[in-house]
Amino acid sequence: MDYEALFLAELDGLKTEGRYRVFAELERKRGAFPRARRWSDGGVGEVTVWCSNDYLGMGQHPKVIAAMHEALDSCGAGAGGTRNISGTTHQHVLLECELADLHGMEAALVFTSGYVSNWAALSTLASKLPNCVVLSDAGNHASMIEGIRHSRAECLKFQHNDPEDLDRLLSTVAPGRAKLVAFESVYSMDGDIAPIAEILDVCEKHGALSYIDEVHAVGLYGPRGGGIAEERGLMDRITVIEGTLGKAYGVMGGYIAGSAAMCDFVRSFASGFIFTTALPPAVAAGAAASIRHLKTSQIERVQHKDRVATVRARLMAMGIPMLDNPSHIIPVMVCNPHHCKMISDWLLENHGIYVQPINYPTVAKGTERLRITPSPVHTDDDIDKLVTALSEIWSQCELARQEMAA
Repeated sequence: MDYEALFLAELDGLKTEGRYRVFAELERKRGAFPRARRWSDGGVGEVTVWCSNDYLGMGQHPKVIAAMHEALDSCGAGAGGTRNISGTTHQHVLLECELADLHGMEAALVFTSGYVSNWAALSTLASKLPNCVVLSDAGNHASMIEGIRHSRAECLKFQHNDPEDLDRLLSTVAPGRAKLVAFESVYSMDGDIAPIAEILDVCEKHGALSYIDEVHAVGLYGPRGGGIAEERGLMDRITVIEGTLGKAYGVMGGYIAGSAAMCDFVRSFASGFIFTTALPPAVAAGAAASIRHLKTSQIERVQHKDRVATVRARLMAMGIPMLDNPSHIIPVMVCNPHHCKMISDWLLENHGIYVQPINYPTVAKGTERLRITPSPVHTDDDIDKLVTALSEIWSQCELARQEMAA
């Protein structure tokens, strides 16, 4: 077999479909975010980033940077191994205490990423609970799907954000079976928010454990940044809250929070925790500093909401099609992979605006989009440039569509 030819043929297929991904080589500028340096064949230029998951700009916050410097100077670079062997440091313990407090839970457990925390926790719970059946929202993230699949437990998919369909499916499950309901709070591509209370009502009716992914909500929602569940006063009704340290908290890592016994159970059986090197102490210290700050500071969240509302209103006034949702995510619907990449490339090359195209398999074919994520540090001038540029290129795309139709 000509393996190289196979690789190249598959890549050519992606290019033909318009969904081959090209990475922009960037260097974030501390103290100047959302500005970044961009390396390209034409040299080094400056871009404004409009698609970062560092939603609040905490990756450059002085408290976060100072905590990481202090830990780096006192502890060195790495953790020294897995948490089980030599990698549990004082910084990891402090971080888990901050997370447990954030969610009003007995304990928390930190992983190397949000993907790993979902994969490891769901696969462990679903495989170890006797005769477990998992009820999974149809819109769940790939990390949740992979974790459930790896567990080999029976999985029933309920319609997206549909408590009635969940109730119908749970009614078909034998009462004595272990049941685990997995869903998200904010769905990252459409920006819609789950009816958490109604889903929990169904879980409690059928004696099912509840597992909520709050990765796109922690730091952003609730009086202390505990997520949508905190904002709605529901944290005490949830079995497992999963979150990330790599989005609104601006650092890296993932975690689960819940009862002490549940966290210890996952710690003791999850291969994705047991066999991987721990987060560097400096990263853990930076994450803890970010969480502590956002537990008391409202400035970032207030400014963030203002920027999101402003961008949404400006794009709406220009007639740019967006998915309507109650969250901070603004999906600009292009619905064509070639046009989506063309718009993204044009914005980058002509206006220094970086917003990566989102296409299949991240979203369904025919729903390709630009996922815009405003932050507190985007200025009015940044917004003016984005809206003007998008309006210009959108008009060109419309003319191209009309010519093709004719």
